[in-house]
Amino acid sequence: MSEEQQVGDDKEQATGDGQVEERVFQTEVQQLLHLLIHSLYTQKEIFLRELVSNASDALDKIHLLSLTDKNVLDLDAELEIEVEVASSNKVLTIRDRGIGMTRDEVNQNIGTIARSGSAEFAKQMADADDEEKKVQLIGQFGVGFYSVFMVADRVVLTTRSANPDAEAVMWESTGDGAYTLAKADKAERGTEIKIYIRSDCEEFLDAQTLEGV
Repeated sequence: MSEEQQVGDDKEQATGDGQVEERVFQTEVQQLLHLLIHSLYTQKEIFLRELVSNASDALDKIHLLSLTDKNVLDLDAELEIEVEVASSNKVLTIRDRGIGMTRDEVNQNIGTIARSGSAEFAKQMADADDEEKKVQLIGQFGVGFYSVFMVADRVVLTTRSANPDAEAVMWESTGDGAYTLAKADKAERGTEIKIYIRSDCEEFLDAQTLEGV
């Protein structure tokens, strides 16, 4: 865990070629966001466990791919996950050197969710009579990324795929039903998520709290 002194303006990471794409979340994702944000009140730390789990999966995927494909970007990069806190800016950053994502993969993995899965998730969340069951459902249905908006005013995800020909991309949203995609300046393979912590969730800017999750 490290304390980051400065966090730059993420908007400056996007390239200046004007290729910013604005999109609206699929209706099912908007419903899912609303459900998550208003369902859990005492176990918000689930967001960190889910994001670190996603990062760990990304490391596993690049490890397996690199065994058969020696042309992956940053073949010899150390497989690691970093968590940094910038208390002055209220930013929590999770960074991995995993497989990364292309622009299309970001859209598929974050912008959409299977309609059938969304409906079943909503039904089971409504039927769950305690928060522990709700937490288990978040992991079971693979919707953990969206739980970040329980604690965030804004999320900026910058990623570069292991495919050496793929461009880096920056995804940004405030969880209000829309998001933007833009080309980004990122030389290294992997994914970085900057979480702008809400004022009522500042305990997640405390290193001891994070280490206890």
